[in-house]
Amino acid sequence: MEPSSKLPSREAALALLAQYNSNRNLFNHMLACEAVMGALARRFGADEARWRLAGLLHDIDYDQTKDDPLRHSQVGADILAEAGYPNDVVYAVRVHNDAHGLPRMSMMDKALYAVDPLTGLIVAGALIKKEKDVRLIDTEFLLKRFKEKGFARGARRDQIEACSEIGLSLDDFISIGLAAMQAIAADLGIAGK
Repeated sequence: MEPSSKLPSREAALALLAQYNSNRNLFNHMLACEAVMGALARRFGADEARWRLAGLLHDIDYDQTKDDPLRHSQVGADILAEAGYPNDVVYAVRVHNDAHGLPRMSMMDKALYAVDPLTGLIVAGALIKKEKDVRLIDTEFLLKRFKEKGFARGARRDQIEACSEIGLSLDDFISIGLAAMQAIAADLGIAGK
């Protein structure tokens, strides 16, 4: 694995992302994934910069592929490969969409797969509160909502529960994700009115 010093900078990643993304909500989703992936990397003693890049760039192609789910993440991975991103980051982006049937092999692959819908669940939890502030919800609240089929329907529960593949309970996984997103609540637009 290449050391972080050989990784493209976050500024370069943001510039690349800006070329392909014009949707503020999607950008906020990618910022949330970046934050949660960073928190997980710290938890596991992994390369935080590398994991954060995978989270930040995982949906780089979504504006182009939203109507063609079978192309989503393939196009994004190709964009990143062409831009010189490391193979493991490119692969994590490619396999976060399970429509391709590719195995998630590394901890980073498995973490990104589970993190992607978790951020949507957390945002939905914040938005149903009158204050619209993620800092006012807790893990217990989200665990209760997790069991409600009608709540945050797009946040695939089976995918979130894949956190077991990285050795985390659902409770721990939600707690880590929630804390990471609470730390950047203002950047995500969910810091209340």
